[in-house]
Amino acid sequence: MQKLPIVNGLGFYEIRMASIGGFGANVAGKILAEAGVLKLGYNGSNFSSYGSEKKGSAVSAFVRFCDPSMAVRVNSPVTEPHMLVIFLESIARHPGMLSGVGPDTTVILNTSMDVDAARDYLGLACGTLVVVDAMKISIEEKTRVNTALLGTIAEVSGFIKAEAIKEILVETFGKKYAATVPANLKTFERGAKEFKMKKFTDDGKYRPQPFSRSGQKLGYLNQPIGGVIVAAGTSMYKDLSSSRSGYIPVLDIGKCTSCGECDITCPDYCFEWASETSKKGKQEQVLKRIHYQYCKGCLRCVVICKFEALTTHVESEVKKSVIESGYVNDVKEIK
Repeated sequence: MQKLPIVNGLGFYEIRMASIGGFGANVAGKILAEAGVLKLGYNGSNFSSYGSEKKGSAVSAFVRFCDPSMAVRVNSPVTEPHMLVIFLESIARHPGMLSGVGPDTTVILNTSMDVDAARDYLGLACGTLVVVDAMKISIEEKTRVNTALLGTIAEVSGFIKAEAIKEILVETFGKKYAATVPANLKTFERGAKEFKMKKFTDDGKYRPQPFSRSGQKLGYLNQPIGGVIVAAGTSMYKDLSSSRSGYIPVLDIGKCTSCGECDITCPDYCFEWASETSKKGKQEQVLKRIHYQYCKGCLRCVVICKFEALTTHVESEVKKSVIESGYVNDVKEIK
């Protein structure tokens, strides 16, 4: 068993994973913990924190490792991680994402950006930054980003052996999804190779974000009477783009008949309509565009469209102008 490269005051090497439902952070945490404890001989623990178990809801996974002679007496969330794994670029700038990150932290970000651009995007003050396009790898291998990120974690950690994680991968997926094992192993190996990393010192470009607890804002002294919701949510401000798994529907407006079946099947009201006067002088509803802010990439609209006006495409291969306009006049225009 290799000695842990760094530990905190309690003797733990701590990992925090930030993701949303549907990208496998919970499973990744379990696989990582089992590899370290069952295969490599460390003592440790793992648990996840999430609300409703649905795609798009916030998920955090926490893993701790320590010397086998130590007892694990800590079960709180990881606040000052030695490794922070951000599963999606789209959630990377959420408030508090870099909370507790210091000069000894390794931050792994799933992104297509280079290291310097990713540092500016995050506003990272210092530490080691690793970038890997896990989304691209998972699309090409028809897997999920969690397996690719596990490969990167193993390679940059300095103590988590790749073979140990591979064994747990085979055991985990082999029970129910044996056919997916080869693709997941290939995804893991690509994640362990296709990354770039760079260490940044605190040069004053960005301010560190030490961990802090803001405290409870509402209590028995200031709680509104009757449980009134004073800041009601509204779908105007929601952004489901982070829920997409790399694919989006593209609307070919030239093929669309405005039949409305896509709108009926869409769970998030992504389609914009307008009232127009037809050639016969009648008022009719006409489909104008897709609002990608509200689209989580479920692709139900593609399945139901009889006229092939909606087709599936890899989001990274679609021009930004198409996503901004919400439609194309011909699918040849998407790239």
